Amino acid sequence: MKRIFFVCLLITVFLISCKSVPTVEKAADVEKVSSEFSTVTGKDWKLIEVRIRNVDTGFNRSSLSRSENIEYFTVNFNSEMISGAGAPNRYSAPYKLGEGKSISISIVRATLMATLFETGKLREHDFFGYIQNTSSWNIVNNNLVLSSKAENGNEVVMVFSL
Repeated sequence: MKRIFFVCLLITVFLISCKSVPTVEKAADVEKVSSEFSTVTGKDWKLIEVRIRNVDTGFNRSSLSRSENIEYFTVNFNSEMISGAGAPNRYSAPYKLGEGKSISISIVRATLMATLFETGKLREHDFFGYIQNTSSWNIVNNNLVLSSKAENGNEVVMVFSL
């Protein structure tokens, strides 16, 4: 019995010692990404443009009516959650930053208010899908650019402004 316990203990110690430890370079890369991403967090970004396969979909925030322009299609990142408004539902989801400027956003949770109209040629359901399928982020000309995929696999680019 003691022999079996000792063998199990040795195997456990061996397996634990084989666990990889992040290198200093990887830790520095994660810190750099976190530092860059801090320019994104804590701000209310408003969607200003959606392109699918690099073609403008016709969504244009400046063409929205005053009532539509205030709260719809927004995103806000905090340290571990993304949240915002669709049209008209509020949503949230956890996210994780990856290497480089990759990002993984989990399943979007949203309120269940009825959508009475489509805002600016963008369906709320599609917006939530694009958010959920986001794979990378970038800051271009002071705008937040999220790259995603549509349900059919087409590349989607969403541009947000402050």
